[in-house]
Amino acid sequence: MQTYDHLPDDLPIPQDDGATQHLKGTQLPNTPLASTAGRALNPLVLPGRTVLYVYPMTGRPGVPLPDSWDAIPGARGCTPESCGFRDHFAELFDAGADSVFGMSSQPTDYQQEVVDRLRLPYELLSDGDFAWAEALRLPTFSAEGNRFHSRLTMVVKDGVIQHVFYPVFPPDSHAADVLTWLRASNA
Repeated sequence: MQTYDHLPDDLPIPQDDGATQHLKGTQLPNTPLASTAGRALNPLVLPGRTVLYVYPMTGRPGVPLPDSWDAIPGARGCTPESCGFRDHFAELFDAGADSVFGMSSQPTDYQQEVVDRLRLPYELLSDGDFAWAEALRLPTFSAEGNRFHSRLTMVVKDGVIQHVFYPVFPPDSHAADVLTWLRASNA
């Protein structure tokens, strides 16, 4: 039986292909994204420090993942990653984050089910048309004829990308890595 809250032991480790080297110091696009809070949110205009983690897709119990999903480096682990940001949510704020968001290409109604099921205290954003991915030249990949965002996290300060985590592995402990970085950057 396939579960989404735990990672298989034999997942392939993604390698840094240099696909995000251009991002540090880049301003976010002036493009609002649909949010699970029922609003269009433009992260460019958010004041302070924003943690924006980007993920391929969150699985749903009873719905199979694409064939060979576990064989794609960096694809598997969206639910544990989201739960990590949930579990470290207050600590991220204590360490200097002013906001936390997750982003994928999944539609907002799908993401809303995830927010409800996982009890996420933050909004998920939808880049369903890949406007953000294209504007920022974010890495993506394809599986079963569908396009997905590659897993990465951006720490943004006043609309400008300050730090990028890429590749992200393992995703279930990634929020703790972001927390460690935030604490060190505020020291």
